[in-house]
Amino acid sequence: MEPAGSAARDWQAAYAVGETPWDKGAPHPALLDWLSRNPLSGQILVPGCGAGHDVRALSRHPGSVVTGLDLAPGAKALAETFPKVGRETYRIGDFLAWHQTEESGGFDAVFEHTCFCAIEPDRRPHYARSAAHSLKPGGLLLAIFYHSPSHGGDDSPPYGCSVAELNDLFGEDFELIAEENELRTFERRENREVLRVLRRR
Repeated sequence: MEPAGSAARDWQAAYAVGETPWDKGAPHPALLDWLSRNPLSGQILVPGCGAGHDVRALSRHPGSVVTGLDLAPGAKALAETFPKVGRETYRIGDFLAWHQTEESGGFDAVFEHTCFCAIEPDRRPHYARSAAHSLKPGGLLLAIFYHSPSHGGDDSPPYGCSVAELNDLFGEDFELIAEENELRTFERRENREVLRVLRRR
């Protein structure tokens, strides 16, 4: 979620009062579809993991060790109320600052679903650097980007993004190896998302 000290949304306050409309109570349908065709194993990071639905979907696959990361302690606490399904753990941390730390760099994959669209657009270069910093060379960034949110505004999350912006942000450190536009998704998100698989150079 948003980095500490940001003037944007107070994510912990949202969890404290249960105002989490982004939480659909289930993993993203497109993630389940992708995993059914492309088993993913190894060390996997899920930034902005919230209640951990995507974390648990990834953790069900043999050989996966999944870390859910969120800025809000309330998200971690909520995620840990669910029964474990595999080797998943949850941490509190600021993903946008990871490119300035030594604690990451060993992941085989990063899964993106709700973190990128929640941060203010001018912070997106920090996200791209942290994603690259988190991965081993050859590691995958599997991302579902929300390119056209339905709320119709540009002053609050979720924030949309263009394909050109994604290419600019991730083009230096990543190679695009697959893209899907017709995704099974949640209600009111139809034709508003793109799934991209990028490989760390």
